[in-house]
Amino acid sequence: MSAGPLLALSGISLLAALLAAWRAPRIWLAATLSGSLAALAGSVRVLATGAGWDWPTTVPLGGETLHLRMDSLSAFFLALLAVLGGAGALYSLGYWTDREHPISAPRGRVWWALLTSGMGFVLLSANGLHFLIAWELFTISSYFLITSERQRTGARSAGWLYLAASHAATLCLFAFFASLAAATGSWELGPLRDQPSLAPLFWLALFGFGVKAGLFPLHIWLPSAHASAPSHVSAILSGMALKMGVYGLYRFTGWLPLPDGAGWVVAALGTVSALLGVAFALGQHDIKRLLAYHSVENIGIILMGLGFSMIAVTHGQPAWGRLALAGGLLHVWNHGLFKSLLFFGAGSVIHATGERTMSRLGGLWRAMPWTAGLFALGAAAIAGLPPLNGFISEYLVFLGLFDAASARGPAFWAAVPAAVMLAMTGALALACFVKVCGIVFLGAPRTDAARTAHEAGWLMRAPMLALGAACAAIGLFPSFFWPAVARASIDWRPDGAPGVPPAPLGTLGALNLCVGALSIVAIGGLWLRVKANGLHRGPTWDCGYASPTARMQYTAGSFAGIITGWFSGILRPQTTARKVEGLFPAEAGLESRTPETVLEYVVEPAGSLVMRAAGAVRRLQHGRIQAYILYLLLGVAALALLATLGGKP
Repeated sequence: MSAGPLLALSGISLLAALLAAWRAPRIWLAATLSGSLAALAGSVRVLATGAGWDWPTTVPLGGETLHLRMDSLSAFFLALLAVLGGAGALYSLGYWTDREHPISAPRGRVWWALLTSGMGFVLLSANGLHFLIAWELFTISSYFLITSERQRTGARSAGWLYLAASHAATLCLFAFFASLAAATGSWELGPLRDQPSLAPLFWLALFGFGVKAGLFPLHIWLPSAHASAPSHVSAILSGMALKMGVYGLYRFTGWLPLPDGAGWVVAALGTVSALLGVAFALGQHDIKRLLAYHSVENIGIILMGLGFSMIAVTHGQPAWGRLALAGGLLHVWNHGLFKSLLFFGAGSVIHATGERTMSRLGGLWRAMPWTAGLFALGAAAIAGLPPLNGFISEYLVFLGLFDAASARGPAFWAAVPAAVMLAMTGALALACFVKVCGIVFLGAPRTDAARTAHEAGWLMRAPMLALGAACAAIGLFPSFFWPAVARASIDWRPDGAPGVPPAPLGTLGALNLCVGALSIVAIGGLWLRVKANGLHRGPTWDCGYASPTARMQYTAGSFAGIITGWFSGILRPQTTARKVEGLFPAEAGLESRTPETVLEYVVEPAGSLVMRAAGAVRRLQHGRIQAYILYLLLGVAALALLATLGGKP
């Protein structure tokens, strides 16, 4: 079956899901999964053959004729949407049930159907006006999903911040598409690389899509939105909604001419995002907020790949740019898979304990072995450890940077520090997830909630297993997925597209297979030994204390204290302490917090100044007619003065 009928089937299934969402959750799930499978099949067909799908119609929509199109680049993103949309829908039926959330669960299913439909329409739209309509649809749907628990002040605040940031970005995108339509005389989208006058529009696209992608320092909405939403919503926001901004940047840097310096700016923003994203993550005590900051980090890695490939195309050195581009594109998929897996794992922990502060958990691996194992797998993947998928994409970006440095071209002085900072990012990500796994799953339970935790049900476990298997499959068989990456790259820009797979990719796959096989043998041998000899438990070495307690364990703050201190200049950690005083001291304590630096030290003071200025201007409105006449006279006099001065030679 060709891509057209499959996409039509997907659209009909999503419409059925929308109709069934309120009263029939099982039908909603069946229709959502059917739509996801059909969209995945259509995308895979385009990626496998390289033959795009084009459907111009005569159907008017908003004053423009509907035109849908899917090439390999949009299919690359649509396939990820299909996987995460289906996995999230399945997970939500076990995690966010009608019994526990009788109002927000049915409402959430409606918004989920609109969210996935809106994102799919963005990816297929070949008209700028329809692109904006679909963009707004999924933005509004995201807002209502983020505020599912609107009785909580934090959720409402996060929703409003998301809405404000999103609409600031939408204003830029409206200016971008309107300027594009004014310059070309049409809202139709397509390659316009031969019109250099359109190059300045790139900066509007960078801001508009950069806000949605969560690029530092435009990420101010991201941590609170991802932390406040239900976990299946956080998963699709991080795994897919951020990628819509990335898609916009890939799409229009491929279709439009590039202005001078654009690649350098994107590469620099990506590098800074990667390093500072993981630094902020280390300072977090809330498990979901920590994962949200890792999205900033991984979006940075993706944009490092895009930025350096733009530099390579601009300077006519596509050889190393192809590797960076392939690494960035593959990381789109990899981040979608392991970040959704991690949010599902965090959701299972919160569902079992009602707790999201890591230092109030501990010892969960005994009660939640499936969740602990799958979360550890996702943690290894996001830290870029072999034999998993994160290692492959980061390795490709490294190869591109090393080749750029070896070429001794104009990118040499940027590639070397970028490679060093990418290595630092990987090391800090590993430290961060050692902290999460150690504090949450190892040691002893710190609270009754952790002590009485239970394993997630199969509806929640099955999507985690599928995503974990996908992370392993890309890591073990990277050459199998290379043709899809190569075809998506060709539809980005033919002059920057990779051809044959890089030679190290096959070796890397074989090496990962060996590492995977050895890991399975080691785990199997350990399990057989434990089964034969039993598991002997002994008292914890207590350094001379007679009665160690769970409170003596490392906390999330103490574990990362030294590393966050290295970045204290930008993280600005805040500490509140009640010191020990007297011979018989009362209770003491120490609390630390890492603020949202950009939001609290830049955006909020600027917003406060604007509000004060607006308040001062409001005093001019007091209802006295004579004063209003005076304002008019002063205004006319000012205009007359300007006209007089302007008339002088």
